[in-house]
Amino acid sequence: MNGQNRNDVKPGLEVYIVLKKDQRSGEKTKGVVKDLLTNSSFHPHGIKVRLTDGQIGRVCEIIG
Repeated sequence: MNGQNRNDVKPGLEVYIVLKKDQRSGEKTKGVVKDLLTNSSFHPHGIKVRLTDGQIGRVCEIIG
């Protein structure tokens, strides 16, 4: 799953996100979802989340 649908992303899931500073390079950061920050049900660049370590970015891949 690619993390564009809000229904697919839930707190506690392990995901890869792209941080704002890494958008050009596309470097992924692995972490566990703490909060969902995007209110809409779909976002073409991925649902914005806060990880348990406090980092914020858009989900590019759901690990499982």
